[in-house]
Amino acid sequence: MDRKQTALNSMDQNFNCAQSVFSAFAEDVGVDRQTALKTAACFGGGMRCGEVCGAVTGALMAIGVKFGSCTENDKAGKLLAYERSTEFIRRFREKEGSLLCRELLGVDPSKPEEMQKAMQNGLHITVCAKAVADAVEIAEEII
Repeated sequence: MDRKQTALNSMDQNFNCAQSVFSAFAEDVGVDRQTALKTAACFGGGMRCGEVCGAVTGALMAIGVKFGSCTENDKAGKLLAYERSTEFIRRFREKEGSLLCRELLGVDPSKPEEMQKAMQNGLHITVCAKAVADAVEIAEEII
């Protein structure tokens, strides 16, 4: 199964956007699926307050694990991770129009009544699934 379908299947299993994207790359970046799901658990709904889309944060986690620096004074590694993440952000913004969950959904996920409205209107199936698929596609090309 390809990564995009893996991520969409995770959404069907009620994992959030960040969990769905990051876990789709888990094996590729040397993280087990359970750790990826737990790591990204608090990033759905734009960190529960409508900020940066969970699909974006999940992809950035994968890019960071793949390219991020982990040794002192590793300026080259830091620069590489920053370049890859900047490229991802630019391309996602071009494709989706925004990085912010509340702008993508048109509701504020921090407000229960608005989130209920989003669920009733199937936005997690339309808007969120598209953001997840696009995030995976872009991240695949970068990673």
